[in-house]
Amino acid sequence: MSLFASVDDARDKLASTGYLVDSELATVVFLGDAMGKPVLLEGPAGTGKTELAKAVAAGTGATLIRLQCYEGLDEARALYEWNYRKQLLRIQAAQATTEDGAWDEIHDDIFSEPFLLERPLLAAIRHEGPVVLLIDETDKADVEVEGLLLELLSDFQVTIPELGTIAASQRPFVVLTSNSTRELSEALKRRCLHAQVEYPDAARERAIVRSRVPEVTEVLAEQIVRAVRAMRALDLRKPPSVAETIDWARAVEALGHHDLTDAVAGQTLGVVLKNDMDKATVRDRLRLPAPSVS
Repeated sequence: MSLFASVDDARDKLASTGYLVDSELATVVFLGDAMGKPVLLEGPAGTGKTELAKAVAAGTGATLIRLQCYEGLDEARALYEWNYRKQLLRIQAAQATTEDGAWDEIHDDIFSEPFLLERPLLAAIRHEGPVVLLIDETDKADVEVEGLLLELLSDFQVTIPELGTIAASQRPFVVLTSNSTRELSEALKRRCLHAQVEYPDAARERAIVRSRVPEVTEVLAEQIVRAVRAMRALDLRKPPSVAETIDWARAVEALGHHDLTDAVAGQTLGVVLKNDMDKATVRDRLRLPAPSVS
């Protein structure tokens, strides 16, 4: 079952969630669904890569399953593991009521479905109905995890020695994201469609703000986007993300302001910047007032 009927349908369904894309990214999303291929999104942190997967799920009614990658992630945390505590209790209970042959009798029992702990990859394979599998920040995982992903993304099946091979009844729509902290393997890239996701241009970012925070005026949205783009041009440790642009617009509106004056910007800077050195740099370079001391 396809999630999208056409490129325009993909763009419209994403837009219905407030996620606005250009024709190139809409085409990659549509083709990923139509061809049954994973979509690899690379680009700076904060450009909306993770949000795209969420928007696909929300716009199509699919279930979102997320694997958050990190250094040290292993197969047990990504794929499946056995509930050892539950198995031990079962063994102890059996040993209390049976003779020495208890292990032979319960071996098949403890390596059965009730003792299996699904992790995100197996959960996506076994899910009934449309599912979006988000493999987030793939570049943070160890190279060994890429090997696991190669097998999964090639056949969309998992072999559990005690249970056999489990194949997906319906291929998940797979989105991998990378902040390019390290180069992903060519083997992994070959299995994916690729899109480079950068910060949106000013017009699209304004449209995104108005879509997500419709009560914000066009003038305020333009002021906020202009200020955010000026911040991104500075040498900051963590430039503002698109999500933080939206949060800033929502915060200014919640305070009852309809104009981003220097005073308002200085008052709400903690919404859009999360690092003290970055705040100091922005206050100095954009000449914003220092926070008042009560």
